[in-house]
Amino acid sequence: MGFHLVRYSLLGQVGRFVSADSTRYPRRSRVIVRSVRGLEVGEVLAEPEPTDEVLESNGQILRRMTVEDELLEARLERHRHEAFEACTAILAEHRVAAALVDVEHLFDGEGLFFYFLGEVPPEATELTQKLAETYETTVEFRQFAKTLAEGCGPGCGTEEAKGQGGCASCTSCAVASACGVKGK
Repeated sequence: MGFHLVRYSLLGQVGRFVSADSTRYPRRSRVIVRSVRGLEVGEVLAEPEPTDEVLESNGQILRRMTVEDELLEARLERHRHEAFEACTAILAEHRVAAALVDVEHLFDGEGLFFYFLGEVPPEATELTQKLAETYETTVEFRQFAKTLAEGCGPGCGTEEAKGQGGCASCTSCAVASACGVKGK
């Protein structure tokens, strides 16, 4: 089995990912991967080479990015900047000396990561955990993650659900269907 080399995460980690459906993705393809952290956007750096070596995988490539994925990525990018500003304001309000460098939102909306420069005081950790909980609830990413895992409702992803306010009009559901997630 061969692995694609994929660059993923805000910090540009590189890992070995196996294609979930055995598709060979060309170099520079933008893909959705499932890493140990959750769903993330990645870029294929190298196609798989056949090998007999037993190597550990960093996860799976689920699919190539779709138009819906690009729209969701743009939305996440806007919210990422809002989270950065909110965190900066809270740190200043509480007079916590911590240098926030960036904020990362995972593609599935489940993870919100704050990156600091140097030692992070315990007060900053507590404040960012509270901010992450509040922020994820405010922007309703938990609902998106639930839809991604469970679908929009009965018949999710089927012809019967189209036109009933479900699959045909639900971006989250379109993403979930592309992931191969089935409704209950």
